[in-house]
Amino acid sequence: MIERPASILLRIPHASRPGGDAATFLRVAREAEDAGFDGVVVPDHVVMGKRPDRYPWGTFAEQPDAPFLEPFVMLAAIAAVTDRIRLTTGILIAPLRPAALLAKAAATLDVISGGRLELGVATGWQQEEYPAVGRDWDDRDQLLTDTVAACRALWTSSPASFASSTVTFSDVYSEPRPVQAHGPAVLFSTGLSATDVDRIVRLGVGWIVPLASSREVLVEGTAILREAFATAQRDPGTLRIRAHSVARQNRDRGPRFAESLEAIPQQASDGATEVSVPMADFVRDQDDITPWFTEARRELSRAGWC
Repeated sequence: MIERPASILLRIPHASRPGGDAATFLRVAREAEDAGFDGVVVPDHVVMGKRPDRYPWGTFAEQPDAPFLEPFVMLAAIAAVTDRIRLTTGILIAPLRPAALLAKAAATLDVISGGRLELGVATGWQQEEYPAVGRDWDDRDQLLTDTVAACRALWTSSPASFASSTVTFSDVYSEPRPVQAHGPAVLFSTGLSATDVDRIVRLGVGWIVPLASSREVLVEGTAILREAFATAQRDPGTLRIRAHSVARQNRDRGPRFAESLEAIPQQASDGATEVSVPMADFVRDQDDITPWFTEARRELSRAGWC
């Protein structure tokens, strides 16, 4: 058995791949649970603009008219066909949703899943989504902070009150509250400016390392956040850091899961407490699903990780 992070998560692509239908994703979620993954991660876009070339982490894999399933609806369906795996977003563009509505949707999903919901949140990269829901792109950072803080108030107090420059309510009830005592765990996918670090320490449990980041970013970010947790008198041992697996190439057959797993122990040593594996690196269509999960189950078991 070799060292592993606390969790191995499977990042499921949106509804254009693989197979193009929602039923496939329920099958994938069941297969992920059976194979030994600890959770599934789903993406979020409310609308798409015409400029995917502005995607900041390489080439955006889809055309603007590709279908994106709404993440809470998708996770609710997955919750109904699974028993164990954690249900998380990667990432939910939290500022696009009114805080009270987001808190209600998240609490409902946490209740119906038996406390399995987690939220990976950020501001997103696509400016067009903000005016489409009546929000100002320039306010996105403040909206992210205030939205999560307001959700925390609604998840932990009844009645709840909250006041900020972008979200305000007083003596309101939002029931049921989440099964998890302090609400779903929230991880922020951001840089690590002083504002970002403060937001993570005050409102979250950890950090999602931005896509395509170097090993140095993971190592340095882990050190920064552990120090910030200690300064805030939070146990650095509770800090969660989600990294993204490295798609290692097999010379003959392209990316292979077994080869990609080999990089994960180093990520754990560098600070990652969980690693998300993008299914799209390995599965191109429905015919690939069953063979790949057979391989994944075998390799996770061989490594002693399930």
